[in-house]
Amino acid sequence: MNIDIFGEAIKDFHHQKHSSNIIVQAHDFDDDHIPISYLFRSYEEMPLIEQTALDISYGKVLDVGCGAGSHSLYLQDTKKLDVTAIDISKGAIETCKKRGIQNAIATNVLNFDQSKYDTILFLMNGSGIIGTLDQIDHFFYHIKKLLAPGGQILLDSSDISYLYQDDDGGFWVDASGAYYGEMQYKLKYKSLESEWFDWLYIDYNTLQNAANANGFTTELLVKGQNNDYLVKLILAV
Repeated sequence: MNIDIFGEAIKDFHHQKHSSNIIVQAHDFDDDHIPISYLFRSYEEMPLIEQTALDISYGKVLDVGCGAGSHSLYLQDTKKLDVTAIDISKGAIETCKKRGIQNAIATNVLNFDQSKYDTILFLMNGSGIIGTLDQIDHFFYHIKKLLAPGGQILLDSSDISYLYQDDDGGFWVDASGAYYGEMQYKLKYKSLESEWFDWLYIDYNTLQNAANANGFTTELLVKGQNNDYLVKLILAV
């Protein structure tokens, strides 16, 4: 995204408690709205998937796509862990630093290789940054370089097949087309508007198969109420 939509919204809320939502547009679907306050929630306000991921995080942690830094702050201040928070949004990282996160870096995880980590977090549909399914092998190839021996990846995603079911339970996706979890979005905030970008939702079986093919074992930790789930991935010995 060439315009820092999330960064501008996060900075506005942090400095002025500005309450405008980010509008999310997708082809063939109604607009969705993201309240900026949601990015500043406390541990107690987080869903079970996120709480579980934070509860089992240990060691040196990399929080990928950290946003306003709520996960990192909890791990740093409450669990006293060594946390590095990264996000492609410069505005988000600026706010993370002002909120007290000691190590926050504006970067794309696929360009990041500064250290190795015991826990790598991809939360709030963390699979989205993969973009499209044909990029998943490259994703795993790079993440291996960031994972310390015995380390864990904690990632959440959703199976959005329900969006393509009719009233009789039929599945109306073209089997010869792209994977149904590949979405394209555009963001709007006040007068700002992003370009279209790719975002991947992936069902657990497809993720498991891709992970296994790249040397990872998977453990399904939590199933949410909206076809979402949390998975732990570790490198097979």
